[in-house]
Amino acid sequence: MAHLCVALDFAHADEAIALVRQLTPQVKWFKVGMELFNLAGPQIVEKIKGLGAEIFLDLKLHDIPQTVERTAKVLAALGVGMFNVHASGGRAMLAAARRGADSGADENNLPRPHLLGVTVLTSLDQAALLEVGIDEPPKKQVLRLARLCKEEGLDGVVCSPLEAETLRRELGGEFLLVTPGIRPASASLGDQKRISTPAMAVKAGADFLIVGRPITRAEDPLAAAEQILAEMREEG
Repeated sequence: MAHLCVALDFAHADEAIALVRQLTPQVKWFKVGMELFNLAGPQIVEKIKGLGAEIFLDLKLHDIPQTVERTAKVLAALGVGMFNVHASGGRAMLAAARRGADSGADENNLPRPHLLGVTVLTSLDQAALLEVGIDEPPKKQVLRLARLCKEEGLDGVVCSPLEAETLRRELGGEFLLVTPGIRPASASLGDQKRISTPAMAVKAGADFLIVGRPITRAEDPLAAAEQILAEMREEG
């Protein structure tokens, strides 16, 4: 069954904590991104976990292998449920991230977090990829990077829901697919280019659906989350 993960894209830690309190236990997973983590520090992870929630730490590590390995070790020691690295960092960096995650979890007697590779950001379309020197369609680039992640022992990838069906077919049922760019039919697109509805994403094989503004900016966030969960159950 697919999980809903709410993106805590806030500029103030108190707002994020208040929303977690409002949405649990109906929602179990929450995404902490760069803005909130850099604002509030590792303490925000402890506070959210203290409310009984699981955390996807969305920091998109991308650096030389040694730096990524050391950072992955630190993040795994925080006890988060998932974190990610840029798959475009290459094979050596992905392997280093896996070693760091294993080490950080083992040394602290914690389960190893799911380690995900970021394939192609959902804000990028084919024209944007061409501007940075990638002369192939997003789906082809996503599949190339996802295969690399699987070869290096990562648990899954972050991908557009539009690529989920292909990745599920090509990479099997155990490989995690985490999909941002989820918008109910009535919601605005925002800055996303490659998007899908909750029902379509679940049908395509997504394991985690990342939803931010349609919930966090709703007049009634709990009602908005429950509506999305209902849509997910229709296809689950």
